[in-house]
Amino acid sequence: MTAHSQTGDSDANASTDIPDEFNPRHIVRRLLELVLLGVLVAVAISALPGLGDLRHRFVEADAAFVVLVGLLKLASALCNILAFRYVFCRRLGWGFSYRLGMAEQAANVLLPTGGAGGLALGAWALRRGGLSSDYVARRSVAFFVITSTPNFLCAAIVGPLLLLHVLPGHAPVVPTVVFSALAIGSFGFAILLPSIVDRIRPREPHSRPGRVISSALTSLGDGIRDTGALLRPSHAWVIVGAIGYLAFDIAAFAAAFAAFGAVPPVGPLVFGYTIGQLGGLIPLPGGIGGTDGGLIGAMVLYGAPLSLTAAAVVAYRAFQLGIPAILGAIAFVQLRHTFRTSDQPTNLCAPLAEPIPEQAVG
Repeated sequence: MTAHSQTGDSDANASTDIPDEFNPRHIVRRLLELVLLGVLVAVAISALPGLGDLRHRFVEADAAFVVLVGLLKLASALCNILAFRYVFCRRLGWGFSYRLGMAEQAANVLLPTGGAGGLALGAWALRRGGLSSDYVARRSVAFFVITSTPNFLCAAIVGPLLLLHVLPGHAPVVPTVVFSALAIGSFGFAILLPSIVDRIRPREPHSRPGRVISSALTSLGDGIRDTGALLRPSHAWVIVGAIGYLAFDIAAFAAAFAAFGAVPPVGPLVFGYTIGQLGGLIPLPGGIGGTDGGLIGAMVLYGAPLSLTAAAVVAYRAFQLGIPAILGAIAFVQLRHTFRTSDQPTNLCAPLAEPIPEQAVG
């Protein structure tokens, strides 16, 4: 077979085996819809009656802090890519890691999957790149848990500190207790989950549904076990990436408040941010509506003025959605080109595609 025909076969494979929701036409359409939505929001703020306070906030905005929001959001996105590379394979090329990691973040913004679109795109690309489905599924679980853990830690730690008045700021008792308890309970459940999975997983399934369930439960249990191993000091870059992903995002949120007025006390800011982001679990593209409403509602509940909060959230969300959408769409095009020119860009990772032996990690 000639080099030309091999390239043609690879091009065809890259085009035909891509899941339909990641078809470039869909990505471009979603990107255009996001731009149109941004234009409509800008028109509404500038023209609708009753939004005078909000318009005044935007007119008086500190441009330097607005730019800082964008820079901090970019830093957050790059930390996500850092964690992605060291969770899935530290031998991945940085270029491939950037393209895939940024394309994943674009999928989370552009697809109505409640944040699951990025993981699905990453799973497709890594399998397309030569890694086994079992390994990709296991590490996808680990990556989701690792990047979510700092959020739960914030709620589990900051909530009680607010209730005990160690951190200053307004903190309504009932929602603070409820969300703190949920965060603490989630940690306990995650620790017990592998044992629970081992107990309920079908041992020798004979039916197809049984095999699917058994495989999913196995990936879940192994992914949690990998999480424990990856969160040890010997995998420091995973921890740095996960913490940086959240820390820079919270810093961007604080900078958005600074751009339009004053930053709320750190306790209510962090706790309100953490519980407000839960609105992104609603399966809407980019969590539009869910995340915005969740952040505004949570911050107002914890004492921030409504007009200040609304302005800060609009600015923060513009960068939260815009940076991964634009950079990720470009990265997605580059990713498809990578598969056209290289059949298995993750070949170097094949020797690592086994569960981490916990006794060997330390």
